[in-house]
Amino acid sequence: MSAQLAADVTSLAAYSTSTGEAVQFWVLGTVAVIGALCTVFMKRAVHSALCLAGTMIILAVFYLANGAYFLGIVQVVVYTGAIMMLFLFVVMLVGVTAADSLKETIKGQRWLALLCGLGFGILLCAGIGNASLTEFNGLAQANAGGNVEGLAALIFTKYVFAFEITGALLITAAVGAMVLTHRERTERARTQRELAQERVRAGKQLPPLPAPGVYARHNAVDIAGLLPDGTPSELTVIGTLRERGQIRDVSDEAIKDLKALEQRAGERLGRDDRAEEAAK
Repeated sequence: MSAQLAADVTSLAAYSTSTGEAVQFWVLGTVAVIGALCTVFMKRAVHSALCLAGTMIILAVFYLANGAYFLGIVQVVVYTGAIMMLFLFVVMLVGVTAADSLKETIKGQRWLALLCGLGFGILLCAGIGNASLTEFNGLAQANAGGNVEGLAALIFTKYVFAFEITGALLITAAVGAMVLTHRERTERARTQRELAQERVRAGKQLPPLPAPGVYARHNAVDIAGLLPDGTPSELTVIGTLRERGQIRDVSDEAIKDLKALEQRAGERLGRDDRAEEAAK
């Protein structure tokens, strides 16, 4: 009788949802849907990547809440922490303008994307319908031998074919990305000697650029270094600061400070000499 009661309680727990789980689902689910929509409709690629990273983190929370601890950790470490952050930094470094996003490199890619989205929607609806119409064992029985062991048993037995197909698709996508980004060289690569001769003919700066001015009280990136005659050298600061007008010219200040320092040093030396003569 007690065993039957325990089985009934376990079955009831598998089909019931607590108040905390419901609140967590509706709050985080709403945020995840908003993040997914922002990923699609944001104009800047960096903002889209950030929204997608937030959605992935919420999915990891859902995995952990449902007892899929291995999937939750993988979602955070691999997808959000590695792949998405790498993609985000690449977008931030390379940059994607609006003109690049409007240029179609593959004909009919919008119709293909619409077809793939429709197929994904059908699969999603089929999965939700299958989960709601059929009976399931619950988290306790699914993780009876451990979450990692149960997941491995499903991947390498029941869903091994789908797993291998997914791996093949990911490898094909990686190879395709490398092929699309590879640029064929149409001319011979110039040697170091030819590059040096070109710089000499163009009259460019041949030796290394001089270092910026060094001051102990603040950062000297925006301060031009001084030449031996006291004039600032524009080659010591980067062109971006020069275009923005953010270069601080402290040549006069440096000369005035140097003269004041020399004057104070001379006065101090004079007082020391007079003090020594008075002592003698």
